[in-house]
Amino acid sequence: MQAYTIGQAARLLGVSPDTARRWADAGRVTTHRDEGGKRLIDGRDLAAFSVELAQSGSGEEEASCTSVRNAFPGIVTAIKLGDVAAQVEIQAGPHRLVSLLTREAVEELGLEVGMEATARVKSTNVHVDRG
Repeated sequence: MQAYTIGQAARLLGVSPDTARRWADAGRVTTHRDEGGKRLIDGRDLAAFSVELAQSGSGEEEASCTSVRNAFPGIVTAIKLGDVAAQVEIQAGPHRLVSLLTREAVEELGLEVGMEATARVKSTNVHVDRG
């Protein structure tokens, strides 16, 4: 399972590293330490926290309302696989993006809940790149 540093988690949540650190210190998101002593957040824990944070609408900082070149870096929060098609949800800061793509594409990208991914939006299509 992928784990994220406080800085990486902050970027995915759309907040400053100080805010993410305060949330970790307050126990709002669970962390553990690697062999070097660096604090890490498990991808599944970060995915769940990002959904909780977005639903509460109580971010401590103003979230950006713009995207650079229509790219939304975030974390995969849900995957629903069908026989042929799949639905992938990405939480990018306060934005929840849902993309419908083939099951084969999800498997080729190796997408999993808790994994970093970028949703790219062009016209009415959303393309997903593995983080």
